[in-house]
Amino acid sequence: MDKVKFGIIGVGNMGFAHLGFFCDGKVQNGVVTAIADCSSAKLEAAKAKLPGPYACYASGNELIDNADVDAVIVAVPHYDHPALAVRALKKGLHVICEKPAGVYTMQVKEMNAVAKRSKGLFTMMYNQRTNPLYKKMRSLVADGEIGEIRRVNWIITNWFRTQFYYDSGSWRATWKGEGGGVLMNQCPHQLDLLQWICGMMPQKVRAFCHFGKWHDIETEDDVTAYLEFPNGATGAFITTTADAPGTNRFEILGSRGKVVCEKDELTVYRLQEDLQAFLKTAQNGFAEPKYSVETIKQSGENPQHVGILNNFADAILGKEKLYVDGTEGLKCVELINAMLLSAWEDKPVTLPVNENAYYKQLCKRIKTSRLKDTQDILIDNTSSYGGTK
Repeated sequence: MDKVKFGIIGVGNMGFAHLGFFCDGKVQNGVVTAIADCSSAKLEAAKAKLPGPYACYASGNELIDNADVDAVIVAVPHYDHPALAVRALKKGLHVICEKPAGVYTMQVKEMNAVAKRSKGLFTMMYNQRTNPLYKKMRSLVADGEIGEIRRVNWIITNWFRTQFYYDSGSWRATWKGEGGGVLMNQCPHQLDLLQWICGMMPQKVRAFCHFGKWHDIETEDDVTAYLEFPNGATGAFITTTADAPGTNRFEILGSRGKVVCEKDELTVYRLQEDLQAFLKTAQNGFAEPKYSVETIKQSGENPQHVGILNNFADAILGKEKLYVDGTEGLKCVELINAMLLSAWEDKPVTLPVNENAYYKQLCKRIKTSRLKDTQDILIDNTSSYGGTK
């Protein structure tokens, strides 16, 4: 095989962007041979704007069963991610799944079990892991440069969304169609990065989610969550789609310093001695430990989606290792489920989340959920791809 033959399932905003990457020649060892969408209008629009020698199919199942492809990209509404991935993996195809891996942990666990038995490779589109700042932040923590983690704070509110955005798709921000709001749509990358960079998952979550607080939607658009980690560290995760100007500040404090990611740079504070030891032994009530400061600006390649696509094609061809194991998609969904369940039950939730309790609460909301009576339209979302923006 010289080039990997890809099928793209779903040519809405994200799927159409992926098609553009291939048509522009940005995926060196991959070519699109098929696309699928249940909307004939979207298929026609994709073909008109980005013509190519690929076949068109009316559904993902039809593409998986009949198309001449080696791999598929699943870029459809969230509930359908696991079912399509499972079908493709059972056929031995390689699968890239857009975030999130699914809406609830039970369906993601099923997908992961199939992935482990499949001959096909499986990855998540965790493009933010390619950002050199986040990679550096992870290495600083893993190498112990800031000591043992004591506190983790991330305020990520710089993705303002208008009512027009939510009305652009009948399924958007509905329990039946999307399965969640800002946590399920905007935050999967950040929640993945939080546990990836820290090297551990929270063990307890207490979240306050406000549903349709700022927009006319069913799901959460404003969230404040308190986190507890296995080593005793605590943290906060704050997000919304209604702040302007927004903030993106990720801060990890350790026993030997602190690292802050904000405005396309890292600021690293290194203490001259252990924080707890200084706290216990200092002979002045207002003394503070001395530290040095280093600023690391954004530099080097930040390939994002194209980086994941190239890695996946090369991994299929045996040219390099797979960068992201797709089964890691469960962690992000677990955090989202824990935050929502905590808000619904108005109490702290211990991880791993009680998946039956979560599914029961979700089904309650699906029963009264209504898809919007609106025509789905494409929105240019390229400005939301950036690393730290």
